[in-house]
Amino acid sequence: MQAIQLGLADNLQAMQDLFHGDNDFVMRRFALPDGRDAGIVFIDGLADANPIGELLMKPLLNGSDITIGECGTAESIEQAAEAIMNGDTALFVDGYATAVFVNTKGFPGRSVEEPQTETVIRGPREGFTENFRVNTALIRKKLKTTHLRMESVTVGKRTNTLICLCWLDDVAQNSLIEEVRKRLKTIDVDAILSDGYVEEYIEDAPRSIFQTIGYTEKPDVAASKLLDGRCALIVDGSSFVLTMPMLFAENFHSPEDYSIRPYFATFLRILRTAAFFLSLTAPAIYVALVNFHQEVIPTALLYTISAATEDTPFSSPLETAVMLFTFEVLREAGVRLPKPTGQAVSTVGALVMGQAAIEAGIVGAPVVIVIALSAVAGYVTPTVSDPLSLIRWLFLILASILGGFGLMLGGLVLLTHLGSLESFGAPYLHPIAPMSPGDLSDTIVRMPLWFLKKRPSIIHPKPTNRKNVKEPKFSGGVRGSGSEI
Repeated sequence: MQAIQLGLADNLQAMQDLFHGDNDFVMRRFALPDGRDAGIVFIDGLADANPIGELLMKPLLNGSDITIGECGTAESIEQAAEAIMNGDTALFVDGYATAVFVNTKGFPGRSVEEPQTETVIRGPREGFTENFRVNTALIRKKLKTTHLRMESVTVGKRTNTLICLCWLDDVAQNSLIEEVRKRLKTIDVDAILSDGYVEEYIEDAPRSIFQTIGYTEKPDVAASKLLDGRCALIVDGSSFVLTMPMLFAENFHSPEDYSIRPYFATFLRILRTAAFFLSLTAPAIYVALVNFHQEVIPTALLYTISAATEDTPFSSPLETAVMLFTFEVLREAGVRLPKPTGQAVSTVGALVMGQAAIEAGIVGAPVVIVIALSAVAGYVTPTVSDPLSLIRWLFLILASILGGFGLMLGGLVLLTHLGSLESFGAPYLHPIAPMSPGDLSDTIVRMPLWFLKKRPSIIHPKPTNRKNVKEPKFSGGVRGSGSEI
């Protein structure tokens, strides 16, 4: 590293050489009231001109104290350059071998708004943004406790991406925090551009199609994970916050489950679980029944299916594969196109193409119904939609070759794989495998909040008790005195 010199001109020239005279590199020289020369350096667009002028330059020229709260010092030219690339302004004074950098960040970005991926009818609607400090503040807003710890680390040789590790020091196990720190230190790459980069470098099973690290756009969800004894990673420039460890059952949970009655929340979780298995197996079950196990189909329904597919040129496995491929194409088109156009393409395209395919005799109506049912059911659990798309094809191939036996074989392989996964030491299928009856109260079933007194045991939180609230047993109410106004 190049040390900062006593001469102002040498330091400013070193900074200018480091940035090669880029057009967004701004350098200003001026004289302090005591006659010493000074200079400031910042990046136009990353730093905000208002705090530079009002909170930095004006006090310096008037001989008063700088009122900007967040300041630091740099001993080398490289440290000063890193600071200004983060939106700070570096101050050099002639005769001093140290630079002072002050917080003048002014990144352009979105305001806090409702996230698109986790919409709720009842509950908080604010979501994370791409602004690092806004995201840390949103978590601080939810957890107003001095036990909340936020530790920052810079990753990426060229991007110098800031990552914040968050946890509650009186709840989370120290071993979990040390493991996350160790994995972050192993990242030795040029660029970290989003949370997905970090996820792939630190996850337990990088070759699995299932994610073992959770993500959320909602501060209340991230806060609830921290309260359970988990930790979170905030990646600068990303509106998603990573949480770990993650359990497979979390894919069937919604932030709204804790804002509605527990009976309806339980019903919705059962519905999501059933929709997951329906989306996964519906095409494969149809092919297995039609091709191998016709005796299982009721006679009236079998006649209907035969009549609908009598004039189609393709076999049941092939026409199912064609319609499944068409659905995947329409779904991808709906996602990639602009929002208004994408919705029209995915909806109208599915209706028109499905109806046209039936009328042309290319596919039968039962296949279109099965694929449509599988597609709609897959949208109920969006966090596992990507694995669903791949496993659905695998099950379809096995059912086309081996029938019901192939479907059972695929299910056995899938369960074996899920049972072998871990997320930062926690079994992925907990509390089903291994069975933990004490943790079943907040999986598929959502018990009342006053019943949920224990944190998930598999995470090994320091205090296992979450609360000591008993079942509310209030009777009567506040009665008026009978006086009239």
